[in-house]
Amino acid sequence: MKIGIVIACMALMSSLTAELKVLAFSGSTREDSYNKKLLREAVALAKQKGAMVTIIDLKEFPMPFYDGDLEANQGLPPQAKRLRALMIDSDAIIISTPEYNGSISAILKNAIDWASRDEKGQFSQDAFDGKTFAIMSASLGGGGGSRALAHLQSILENVGGHVLEQHTTVAKAHQAFNGSELKDKTQLMKEIVHLTQTK
Repeated sequence: MKIGIVIACMALMSSLTAELKVLAFSGSTREDSYNKKLLREAVALAKQKGAMVTIIDLKEFPMPFYDGDLEANQGLPPQAKRLRALMIDSDAIIISTPEYNGSISAILKNAIDWASRDEKGQFSQDAFDGKTFAIMSASLGGGGGSRALAHLQSILENVGGHVLEQHTTVAKAHQAFNGSELKDKTQLMKEIVHLTQTK
């Protein structure tokens, strides 16, 4: 009886220590954004797979545009420190990006730029190195944000992140959602399953 209890406790401890910590955010700040909807669907699936997910809104992390003089004089902005700490504390990161003029949003690029700096004013990969990134995009056009994802993958890999090969693209997003629910989750499910198997 006691042996059985010990084994059960060990199994529980093992499952807790193996729990994947995921940070999730969108590159869009618009409240009714399709990319926020896509992100919420991804988060729900990740939680179903046992991941512990923290979802944030970049609107609540206001930062000035990266400026070397500002950094030298004032150091890392408070919200950049906060975002960077969350990224460092995560095992994996989900990013859903809109496609603006064939690339990612300015707020997303700026967040990545600040996160790649340490408190000594030096380039740092600490917020990216060893992290697995699941990236996705919803777009009104027929490409599903594929050009933005190509840019995002290049940026993340350049600062040390590991980006999953499979990306979720949602073309004609205005037709792909039923309210806040994505009609076809097949592609998204495959990406999230892959993400949750990375630890």
